Amino acid sequence: MNFQLGREILLAVVFAFAASLAQAENAGAGVPANLSSDQIVQQMQQHTQAQTEGLKQYKALRHYQVEYHGFSARVAAKMDVEISYDAVQGKSFRIVSQSGSGMLCDKVLKRAVDSEKEASQDKRSSAMTEANYRFHLAGIESVAGRPAYILDVEPLTESKFLSRGKIWVDAADFAVVKMETEPAKSPSFWIARTLIHYTSTKTGAFWLPEQVRSETKVRIGGTAVLTINYGSYEIVPATILQAASF
Repeated sequence: MNFQLGREILLAVVFAFAASLAQAENAGAGVPANLSSDQIVQQMQQHTQAQTEGLKQYKALRHYQVEYHGFSARVAAKMDVEISYDAVQGKSFRIVSQSGSGMLCDKVLKRAVDSEKEASQDKRSSAMTEANYRFHLAGIESVAGRPAYILDVEPLTESKFLSRGKIWVDAADFAVVKMETEPAKSPSFWIARTLIHYTSTKTGAFWLPEQVRSETKVRIGGTAVLTINYGSYEIVPATILQAASF
């Protein structure tokens, strides 16, 4: 692969993937209530606010992986990253291990980590809110044994940091539990299409990302698949933090 062309393709993959990362933690059983899309979105925002106020600290070990198939070749890389979240200081990342293609580690995986750092500092521009999206209720479906509302989401602006597609909102907690989207705007001419699949899981009282998988079709041939498995979370209860402050 021509190095410059390969670099542009890989950076475009990172930008497409960053859109999903920016929304990933911006989310959210019983019988679903008969709610409108506006009411569901309002409940989503209340859930997000409550989680933001309640979630003070956590740690997790993430597993990043990227594979590129094309030009009669296959290249891959893996990286384990320890993340620490603090409500006051934000997120910090520490690379624990990496293997495989050095170029993919540097140009894709490390850039994905850096993109999440940047996105976490400005959540408004990519938040799943009425300021950025138009919502339409498409139905109800079970996700992991829990009823969820399905919403079609359409971005109000053609930004590469917003997405279009479908989201699934838990009918009891109003957390976003699943997303199948693509970027509203292609980040590069070399990208034909990017499909992003996101799932979250409930840990204690909080809904947190479980997996993000981005599959990108390159216009001149080849496919790049970027995956984050978020592992298990170690959440520090607010009561412990309050006791430690005295």
